[in-house]
Amino acid sequence: MSFDDHVNQLIVEKGRAEDFSGAVLIQRGGETLFEAATGYAQRSWKVANRMDTRFRIASVSKLFTAVAVLQLVDQGKLTLDTPVRDVLELKTTSIPPQATVYHMLTMTSGMADWFDESGDWEVEWEALCREHPIYLLRRNQDYLPLFVHADPVAAVGETYQYNGAGYILLGLLIERVSGLSYFDYVCQHVFSAADMLRSGFVALDDVADGVAEGYIPIEDENETIIGWKRNIYSTTPEAAADGGATSTALDLVRFSSALREERLLSPALTQQMLTPHVLVEEEGSRGYTWKYGFANMFLLEKNGHLVRWGHTGEEDGVSCRLYHYPGRELDVVILGNQSWCAGDLGWQLHDLILEMIP
Repeated sequence: MSFDDHVNQLIVEKGRAEDFSGAVLIQRGGETLFEAATGYAQRSWKVANRMDTRFRIASVSKLFTAVAVLQLVDQGKLTLDTPVRDVLELKTTSIPPQATVYHMLTMTSGMADWFDESGDWEVEWEALCREHPIYLLRRNQDYLPLFVHADPVAAVGETYQYNGAGYILLGLLIERVSGLSYFDYVCQHVFSAADMLRSGFVALDDVADGVAEGYIPIEDENETIIGWKRNIYSTTPEAAADGGATSTALDLVRFSSALREERLLSPALTQQMLTPHVLVEEEGSRGYTWKYGFANMFLLEKNGHLVRWGHTGEEDGVSCRLYHYPGRELDVVILGNQSWCAGDLGWQLHDLILEMIP
């Protein structure tokens, strides 16, 4: 079978088993190698997902925040060494005074997160939602009480630890320096510049054209899916600088292309954006070395060869991947509108790519 046939069979099987609902796009140098949509954008009326369906993309949109901040660095309005706490006038908080833009971008600030994802995710998230009504989290500043007075978890620059709070602060920094709201800045200077025509920031309670609803499976004691519920009470209603934008598969390929082609940043900062900066795991999943950069996760072989870069996005009712394979000039986008459906598919596509595409 051809690569296209293998991938199509995989998507069909996952769709039938209700293991995946969403859209998949694989492009190489502007040529589409594979595209398919499966499942429902709206289950009650059985409205099918399409390739132009708009999906919430969770933390994949951290990439947009990183580009926006680096654009302001290009303009001379910030530097990578700018202390974030001082600019945002948060001196009475627990934000480390030495933590800079660079530390926020690379998740090495040592500061506490607004939600710690390292423990029992479901239990911790339920506890947070009971104590802090998530329907009130609608602007970047709404997240500040959740973390600014919490004790740091590590010394500044000591280690990588996944941290969305640092990106919330970067969003506020973008607003302070640019004079625009975070959302307006990204729409004007990232989405428009990359020709991302169907991307934006859509709240869960908005009525918007072509947006997939997010679904959480209901399982019985044997982990068999017996029903579905929407994610409207289990994830934040609006996007923030640490995630939650709405986009399409094609728009994310356009973003990847615009970034690589230096249409969003100067050559120097484009190189910085596409370079790993800090170690995550020496021998992590699948034996790869994992490193993080500016909102960018890199997979490297033991000899240092870069296999892929990109970002994941996961929240209740949302599961997404944006990957670029530089050695193959390949973009892979997986956009899912049900919980935890993109991860296994992403690795299966990864294996097929390495096996079948030179």
